[in-house]
Amino acid sequence: MMRTLVLARNLGERLGGYARRAYPQEACGVLLGKSAGDDRIVISVHQARNLNAERPRDRYELDPGDFLAADEEARKTGLDIVGIWHTHPDHPAQPSATDRAAAWPGWSYVIVSVSCDGVGDVRSWCLSDDRFEEEAIRS
Repeated sequence: MMRTLVLARNLGERLGGYARRAYPQEACGVLLGKSAGDDRIVISVHQARNLNAERPRDRYELDPGDFLAADEEARKTGLDIVGIWHTHPDHPAQPSATDRAAAWPGWSYVIVSVSCDGVGDVRSWCLSDDRFEEEAIRS
């Protein structure tokens, strides 16, 4: 059975805005929400600074301070970190080997494809048995 990520339309639009403003560099952040069986319900999306100074066009390093701030907000509001999001400027919304190396099992990884023409695909993935499986996204 395919897992599902529930991402309200306004939250998807917010991710698109982050992606367009950061282009041509990668943007990244944290997804807060709740797990319900095989579903991840995103309640809030947070942008984090990309600290990768060497290759910001095709790599991201999520600022640990921004991660901790999102985690603190999650705890205060009764939510959990359910995943990470980032962009792929001028590339498909599919996980790379670099994405795989940094992934944690059980979290959703939303990838937003973006180009000079705007936002393309928004897809979600979950690490399972050392490989990514795509999750359905619904609003």
